Amino acid sequence: MGIPVVMSIPELSTALHELRDDLDRAELQAESLIAAVADQHRHSARNLVHYVAVRRRDLRPLQESMSAHGLSSLGRMESIVYSWIETVIETVDALAEGRTRHPIWGDLAGGVRTLTRNRDRLLGRVHPGGGDDATADGPRDEHGERATRVMVTMPTQAADDPDLVRAMGAAGMDVARVNCAHDGPTEWSRMIESVRSLPGRVRVAMDLAGPKLRTGPLEPGPKVIKVKPVRADNGTVERRSRVRLGTTPLDPGARLPDGIDAVIPVRALVDAVQRDQLVLRDARGRRRRLEVVSVSEAGIDAETDRTVYYETGMPIGVAGSEDASRDAARSRRSLVVDELPEKRQHLLVRTGDEIRLQRDLTPAPATRTGPHRIGCELGEAFDDVMPGHRVLFDDGKIAGRVREKLGDEIVVDVERAGPGGTKLRAEKGINLPDTTLHIPALTAADRRDLEFVAARADMVNCSFVRSPEDVADLIDELGRRGAPDVGIVLKIETRAAFESLPQMLLEAMRWDAVGVMIARGDLAVEVGFGRLAEVQEEILWLCEAAHVPVIWATQVLDGLAKTGVPSRAEVTDAAMSRRAEGVMLNKGPYIVEAIEALTSILDRMGGHVEKKRSLLRPLNSFDIDPG
Repeated sequence: MGIPVVMSIPELSTALHELRDDLDRAELQAESLIAAVADQHRHSARNLVHYVAVRRRDLRPLQESMSAHGLSSLGRMESIVYSWIETVIETVDALAEGRTRHPIWGDLAGGVRTLTRNRDRLLGRVHPGGGDDATADGPRDEHGERATRVMVTMPTQAADDPDLVRAMGAAGMDVARVNCAHDGPTEWSRMIESVRSLPGRVRVAMDLAGPKLRTGPLEPGPKVIKVKPVRADNGTVERRSRVRLGTTPLDPGARLPDGIDAVIPVRALVDAVQRDQLVLRDARGRRRRLEVVSVSEAGIDAETDRTVYYETGMPIGVAGSEDASRDAARSRRSLVVDELPEKRQHLLVRTGDEIRLQRDLTPAPATRTGPHRIGCELGEAFDDVMPGHRVLFDDGKIAGRVREKLGDEIVVDVERAGPGGTKLRAEKGINLPDTTLHIPALTAADRRDLEFVAARADMVNCSFVRSPEDVADLIDELGRRGAPDVGIVLKIETRAAFESLPQMLLEAMRWDAVGVMIARGDLAVEVGFGRLAEVQEEILWLCEAAHVPVIWATQVLDGLAKTGVPSRAEVTDAAMSRRAEGVMLNKGPYIVEAIEALTSILDRMGGHVEKKRSLLRPLNSFDIDPG
């Protein structure tokens, strides 16, 4: 901006009156949109229109001048725009005329109370079990609770483990998120039953999968698990590897038992005692010998100082019988490895390679050199993508550009990958930031899932929503199912969704309980990582102007949830999430510890972070077109 030029008080008065005239004109133009929202959102819709009108201007000269005169700098006006401007005008005019300032115009705390009420309507109250750190000195809401609610993704094992759900509730989970992209109605029902049994009122949110643009399948790999000891830099073994041979496989994503490197399922257990020797030939034909170190109801624990590749159907003999690799009959003291998961395959993609995206979803061969071929699960994208459009794979780890379109195939030239190549696997996200996809947010599967959601959930998170028409479609579907009490949350995960957010909010305000989720993973890929922080701020500001609660999502304390150890960066990120009304955690083996850590961080940050005070340059991303 250079050196700011400070306006005089008369100049400030003129500029502020012009700004208020802009608000009046904007409200008049959007009159039909405001009239269409639900009665309880009428004031919020009017405030949103005012905010968008204000942010069309570069407010920084005004801010600098008002600060120089000791006046409000407009940095906290989001929740009550018109009254804030009116109050500043009254003050400036009083100074210009040398008269006593008029009493404050309107209730400047009213917008905050409206946002708080809308937060509670959607996200509920804080669960009584968790997060109330006795040492925290941050401000509470009107109920004496922390202001930010904690949403937690339900892992698959929650369907059959009520104790896990109880532990999550006790740690501070306020909203349980069930992802419709995984499991099915049977598992969802059991998860929800466990959540409903928790003390207090833990809400249930269900995520619709939406139309997912993902890579297709690759040819299956071998059913093998590799287990290796821990070695020092010079190759000597510092800790032997330990496996548990049992008849109960480990659930995907579940935490390994303490001290165990892998759980190897076997078809049946045999009698064994400590110090027995297990002998086998692994998947490579290497002879290996393990020592039994303990036997329990859970299975047989055995250790070795060698790397072992376990595979489905592999026989394991107990010393005293013949070598298991030559004993076709296998005695009663032999074990057989049960079904193991297939080893995930990948393409190794390098800068300069060619990727051919295909409508055909036949499993593609795993290749280490280009050209690579892989299916695309959303065939409709082939109709809209054009040469020159960017294509991003796996959260932007691989970036390319469309060279040509050949009917059922899109040829992409890779412009960026890792220095040694980047692994591209099946079911990884594809982003097309330059392409306008003419597909609805609700798929046929989503509409089927809405039957369950309408009957069992408190709110629905709508994926891939990009336009007011998408929001209207969701509202119509819930209306047809007689579910007026199910709140709706718009997931902002694309550039199109970000740019049409004001219109989508006005459409959503026809409904009772409304919220927004900042899906920072896909959004960062779409807008560019360099713009994510800026875009995130703009969403927070806009939703505050609309009195709509925001959920801060994607990779919050992800390292802690998955490994038990957080990074410094993610702790800082979690602390800044206090500025939103809700924060979402994803699943992981250490999810209970992650919930406990997050509630503690939110409590402690309450005294330091609330919303923000910022310089307000003009926002060109947003507009409201009543036509």
